[in-house]
Amino acid sequence: MAITKATVSRVSRSGRLGLRATREQEAMLRRAADVTQKSLMEFILESACRAAEQTLLEQRLFIVSGRQQRALLEMLDGPAKDNAGLRDLFSKRAPWDVR
Repeated sequence: MAITKATVSRVSRSGRLGLRATREQEAMLRRAADVTQKSLMEFILESACRAAEQTLLEQRLFIVSGRQQRALLEMLDGPAKDNAGLRDLFSKRAPWDVR
């Protein structure tokens, strides 16, 4: 679940986090918060949650049996099969590339 400003304002906060930063780090965070028109705490929390979510998404571990592993490797080593859905997906520009 992505943390957004609307989500943060609707959810009751029960945890407390504390951190110390250098003057330079604090100044940079405050400038970024100002640019995005968010409070400092809102900016830090949203940014930290985004980074945490990305970290967790990158740390996927799949545990499979030996039979499942062999089946996967056979499928990967076999000839490619046409997949209309993937062809359609890759024919579109990524949302972050739209100008």
